[in-house]
Amino acid sequence: MIVLVLKYLTPKGFRGITVFPFVFVVRKEDKKDVVFLNHEKIHIRQQLELLLLPFFIWYGIEFLIRWRQYGNRHTAYRNISFEREAYANEANPDYLSKRPFWYFIKYLKNK
Repeated sequence: MIVLVLKYLTPKGFRGITVFPFVFVVRKEDKKDVVFLNHEKIHIRQQLELLLLPFFIWYGIEFLIRWRQYGNRHTAYRNISFEREAYANEANPDYLSKRPFWYFIKYLKNK
């Protein structure tokens, strides 16, 4: 994982974005935030499992489905299966060492 501070590559309102093997962050301090970086490492694993292009296609389609479902972009984003898995496990530094393959599937179901 290569962490770079490039605020212009990060969508407005977000702290960072991951595109394997890079994590682009807005603030220099985020390079030392272990919880934030673990969240992004989870996305790297997801991207490796699906391969890069299929990951982003799935992510985009699921975002559109969730946006229609919830009628709110932020709620849609927070309910994408990839994000739900990352947010639920970002504080667990051992998560990736025990995580089963394609485990984001578990987070497809609505809460």
